[in-house]
Parts: sequence; structure tokens; C-alpha cells
Amino acid sequence: MDEEFYRMKRLPPYVIAEVNGMRAAARAAGRDIIDLGMGNPDLPPPQHVIDKLCEVAQKPSAHGYSASKGIPGVRRAQANYYGRRFGVDLDPETEVVMTMGSKEGLASLATAITAPGDVVLAPNPSYPIHTFGFIIAGASIRSVPTTPDERYWESLDRAMRYSVPRPSVLIVNYPSNPTAETVDLAFYERLVAWARENKVWILSDLAYSELYYDGNPTRSILEVPGAKDVAVEFTSMSKTFSMAGWRVGFAVGNKHLIAALTRVKSYLDYGAFTPIQAATCAALNGPQDIVEQNRELYRRRRDVMVESFGRAGWEIPSPKASMFAWAPLPPALRHLGSLEFSKQLLTHADVAVAPGVGYGEDGEGYVRIAMVENEQRLRQAARNIKRYLTSMGVNASAA
Repeated sequence: MDEEFYRMKRLPPYVIAEVNGMRAAARAAGRDIIDLGMGNPDLPPPQHVIDKLCEVAQKPSAHGYSASKGIPGVRRAQANYYGRRFGVDLDPETEVVMTMGSKEGLASLATAITAPGDVVLAPNPSYPIHTFGFIIAGASIRSVPTTPDERYWESLDRAMRYSVPRPSVLIVNYPSNPTAETVDLAFYERLVAWARENKVWILSDLAYSELYYDGNPTRSILEVPGAKDVAVEFTSMSKTFSMAGWRVGFAVGNKHLIAALTRVKSYLDYGAFTPIQAATCAALNGPQDIVEQNRELYRRRRDVMVESFGRAGWEIPSPKASMFAWAPLPPALRHLGSLEFSKQLLTHADVAVAPGVGYGEDGEGYVRIAMVENEQRLRQAARNIKRYLTSMGVNASAA
């Protein structure tokens, strides 16, 4: 009997899991690890959202099977959010589906639209589901850059000329996880025109739509006239409302893709717990001041991290958006590589970060730092890192 299953053979070892295992072992041994590795919000959801969850959970009728595509109210709430935030008109019946987080939505859509051997264009570095969701579904991945400069467009054009078969799907993710890069509406306008010309579907991951800084709101690809002809977009409640463990996301846009995703999901699940869906309505329809408060909190953390890590000898570019910084390794330690550097930070500084190579080969030389600890803990992380860098013969001027 062959125990090497086809899809398992296509999945490499999960590099980030190696650091996660070390972190868990260190904590089990009683060490105080400052965890800047996983993008797991440390903030609670708004109280009125928790109250709605508890209220609906008290109803005996709320505990049966729910609706796989989302109850009508939650789909209307998401459509209304897009209308308020982006000026985009969505039909809740045909252009909106609720997912169990954007990660599940991307994976289910990959299952729905991918045939073995299809070529999919995905950014490198990227969040793992952007590539492995399609690899699991049988596709081949052709990498394109993350940075939205002219090299990006040249890479797209080369992919269309030289890939066999021609690519059918392009994944974009801005603000980017892990790189925190952003784009403007002109980028999306050019992208929609390119997709129309080349008959390529666009899947846009907008999970960090509300974590933007310095007065530059993120844009949606669906703001571009005609974008719904070629694109769907995924969003998540995880970061906007600190509801990561609730597993709530949405896909919106092209009716054909939404129908395919809805049909596959109908075979796979019965939807999120109804009280969670009702609480999601409360979040989307209720007071939005918590969104601005969270954005300001992450901005302050960003500034503290950049300033204190810089004084410790590690210069980190200030991210324009998301809850992550994409940090190049200190030049004097670049030879270690991102995985070994991450291990050493955990071992010698009690600070966990995510090795960049875990997001693709182009992530080598970087680590991803999540701003999920308070300002005091970030300053403590900086002090720990300074001691480690000093022990390695690196000082502020040399770093």
C-alpha cells in the first residue's frame, strides 16, 4: 500500500511550524516568550458584539444547522459595509458569500475553479494559503513579485507569454501579508484592464482593509468600474474587529465565482454557528469607533517598535498598513538566514518572530514581526534583542 499520498507529497514541511514548536517548548519550560510571530490579535472584540453572541446563543432555535452561504442578514451587512466604505454596490443574494475566515474561502474557491495542471499566478513572498490552497487543488504555481512596480507588470506579461497552459488565476494581496506593501486605485485600474485583456480571474485578499496608517485608506479592487467582471475579493473580521478565533470572512464580487464557491461550500459545511453570524451583523452594522481605536493602537505600536528596535541596533522599515513589519535581517547577521536568525532570537532573546523563508523563497533575508503585544512588551523585546545583538558583536552603528 502506497502511504505517500499525492497531495501530501506536494506540501513541503511548514517552516514556520519549526519555530512555533520551539516557542511552545520554551513556554512549557516556564520562559517568558514575547510572541511577535503569529498575527493573533491580543485585543477583545467590541462588547456589543459579544453581547449579541450571548443573546442569540440563549435561543433554543439557534443551535441547529445554519446557512452555508451566510444568513440573509449577514450578507446584507457585508454588502452595506462595501457601500459605506468603498462606494461599491453588491447584491447580497448573488455577489456575497460568508466564509469561515478568508483562509477557508480562498481554499474552497481554489477547489471550485481549479483543474489539475492549471497555472496560477501568486505573489512571492505570500501568505501560504495563496499558493498552497491551489497546490492542494492540483494547480501549478508561477510566482510573481509582491512589490507593485514595473517589474511586477513585466513578470505578469512574461507569465502569459511563456506559461503552458496560460495562467487562469492571479492572486493579489494588499496590504500584503507578509510585506505590508500597499497599492493605490491606479494599480487596480491597470490590473483590471490587464485581466480583461488576458482573460484571467483576479482573487484579491483584503484581510487588512482597516489597518492602514498615516491617513492613506486602503482601496478595494471592486471600486474599479467593471472589476466585478473579473474579480472577487476576500475580507475578514479577524483583524478589523479582533475576531480571529471566530473564523468569519466574506467573498464578494463576480457572480460566477461566488456561485462556484457557494456550491462547493454547500457540500463541505453548514456555515458558521448562527449566534456568530448574528454577532457579525452587530459588528458590521453597529458603532464603528472600535475600528478607528484599533487602528490607532496598532499605529502607536508600530511607532514604538520601529523606534525601540532601531535604538537596539535593528533598523526596521515602518509599515504603511497591516499588523506586520517586514524586517530585513541585521546586515551583520544576514548570513544566518531567516530561519536560523528566528531560532536564535527565540533562544537568546526570548522573542518569537516568523522566518521570511516560510512565505516563499523570496522571503529569505527577512522576518515578519507581528504587532500583537502591548507597547511595554515591545520595548522589553527591544531590550532583549539589544542584548542578543551585542553578544553577537553587533551594535547600533554596525547594524
